[in-house]
This record gives sequence, C-alpha cells and structure tokens, in this order.
Amino acid sequence: MNLQGLIVCRNILGEEIFTGAADNFETAAKLIERAERLGLKGNLYRAYLIYLLAHEPNLISTTLELNGGIIGDDLREIFIHDVEILLPILRGEVKNNLELVNKYKPTVANTSESFRELIKKLSKHSDPKLIAKVFIRHWKKFGYGDIATYRAFRWDSETKQIVGIRHFETIRLDDLIGYAHQKELLTGNTTAFVHGKPANNVLLVGARGTGKSSGVKSLVNEYYAQGLRLVQITKPQLKSLPDLMETLRQFMSKRFIIFIDDLSFEESEAEFKHLKSAIEGGVESRPENVLIYATSNRRHLIRETWRDRHDDQEEIYRDDSTNETISLSDRFGLIIHYYAPTQAEYLEIIRSMLKRRGVKLDAETLRLEGLRWEMSHSGRNGRTAQQFVNHYLGQH
Repeated sequence: MNLQGLIVCRNILGEEIFTGAADNFETAAKLIERAERLGLKGNLYRAYLIYLLAHEPNLISTTLELNGGIIGDDLREIFIHDVEILLPILRGEVKNNLELVNKYKPTVANTSESFRELIKKLSKHSDPKLIAKVFIRHWKKFGYGDIATYRAFRWDSETKQIVGIRHFETIRLDDLIGYAHQKELLTGNTTAFVHGKPANNVLLVGARGTGKSSGVKSLVNEYYAQGLRLVQITKPQLKSLPDLMETLRQFMSKRFIIFIDDLSFEESEAEFKHLKSAIEGGVESRPENVLIYATSNRRHLIRETWRDRHDDQEEIYRDDSTNETISLSDRFGLIIHYYAPTQAEYLEIIRSMLKRRGVKLDAETLRLEGLRWEMSHSGRNGRTAQQFVNHYLGQH
C-alpha cells in the first residue's frame, strides 16, 4: 500500500501496520492486539484505519472543532483525495494471510456508541465523496479522540488536560422520580444551550439527597448526541478555571457543562473569588460553548451566621459585606430549589422505584416499612428512598 500521497491524514504513515507488508504474521499480531484492546471487529485493517481516522486529530477534525463545524471547500477536496488513496482499506479489500484477521471477533466488543454508528454508516458507501462526507458529519457531531468517545471528563490541573471518565453513570432523567418542575427548568436551559441559544449558568440548591447531582449527570446522557459533554472539577481546582476554559475553547462544535458538586465556601477562601471572576467579571470572556452548573446545600454558597445580621459589627458599610456574600450566587442566572419531599412524595418515590424492579407492595406495608427506614436513617429524601429499595431487594 503506497500511502505517501496522503496530505491531511499523514499521521497514518506512523503506523507500520499500513506501511509494512500487509500479509505477514507480525502485522496480524499487531492488529489482533489492537482489536482486543480497542474492541474492534471484522476486517481489522479496515476497522483499525477507521478507528485512527475517528480518534487521532488531523487537519480536518481540528479545523471543524476550532470553527464550530465549518471547513473550506478546498480542504474538503483535499480530504476526498486522501480518502481515494485509502479506499482499498476502507472497502475491506486489503486482507491478511491469517484469515481470522479479516473477520475477527474480539473477546469484548466495547467500542463507543459514536464509533459503532460511524462503522455502520461507512458500510453503506464505497464512493470517496460519500465516505468523506460521512467522516466530516461524524466529526461535526461527535468530535474526535476522547471528545467523541466519552460523555464526561475530569480536569487534570497538572497536565492541563481533560481526562475521559470511562465508567460514567448511565442515569437518565426518567430515572429521577418527582421534582417535575425542577427537571423542566433544568432541561429547558440545557436545550437552549445545546441549540446555541442564550442560556444561564445554573445553581441547584436545597436539601441533601434530593437528586441535584443526579439531575446534572443525567443531562449529558440525554444530550450527548447533540454535542453536550460534562467536565467535573473540584473546589481546589477553581483557580485553574481559566486554563480549563481555554482548553474547551478548542472544541467549539461541542457544548460543555463544567460541573462543581456540593459547592460551599468559608468567607476567607480564595476559590470564592476565582469562581466569581470566571463566571462573570474577569478580563477574558467565558467561551460561548461553556456553562457552569453547581450544586450546593447553601443558598448563597457561603457560610452565613446570625452574627452577620447584627448591627454591632465593626464593618462600617454593612451592606458591602452583605453584597459580597450574595455576589457569587447572583452570577448564576438560574437558581433551582430542591426541597425535601413530603411523606406522601417520599413513599411514592419508593413505590415507583420498586415498580421498576417488578416489585409491588401493598400500601400499608409500604408505609410502615418506608417510614421505619426513614426514622432510622438520614431523613426523608430520594437517597434514603433508594437505600431502602436496595435493602428491600437484597433481603427478598
């Protein structure tokens, strides 16, 4: 295979699998190793090439990201030229002497949803222009590399990179019982965001165990195919928010929620001002493809005491101190309140959870067992209800 004529896909030349002899057993061994590690199947030459094109950055995929899904006509034509060179591999015409390599089944076929969709669409075409079109649409929709593979990420402050979370929760909005109004506010704001319309940073505040964090996590499962990704950071990492936002600015065809869970501050903590500046007020503007969603048990995110309301404080301008206290929460345009459920709502949450697992309890048994569990645990909330359901299913 002579691939020296490649232009935008020249990174493939670094793979001996494609530049060496196509029919020897050393190449077969390398392909099988990659198939087992990556979950590839079928003709492994074809599968591995598609994997590289989908995951490794090239001039096409990076240009699409930087320009919000737009590339020039000339660059498109150059990519079609590269596809023509790669066509024998993409059509599955390149084979190995070891027949299993041409129809391999890995131990675990654990490729991502986006990659499986790409393979399926490519199998319908043999024309270079149509194949190039499929790849470009894939990069527009899912991105490349880890952005295409993972739904959620964590921020590594040392390397200044986002790191994919392999085992992210699969929770969906329908799995969250109750709080219909809160879910409506959350999805309304997020829908506007992924569609490129004006949207607000969101603060979810209220009682513990009411599903605030689960609500945010479920959003990325709902909107992943529309380009939404989640990046979780911790409070100590707030000082590196500008670095994170600059990193996310490189992926303008995607939308990111920066998620800060269980957020609260003491009055003297420096992170308080870092977050204020990053949301609104800093010299550098927040990227239009980024919003911040945070959860907290405190309405104003900072610890407040009755002493703060006394008239005998030493500070001359008391209102200035009050304004400083609420200045951060005011930067969240949408504040969603979560309240502890009533007894009836608590029991309904349990009933619905059990029903989904195929278990039906009579009303009196449900009331007695559910309330007994509540009194011996951390109060009445969705987390307590889930813990009761886990206990009940484990014992019956």
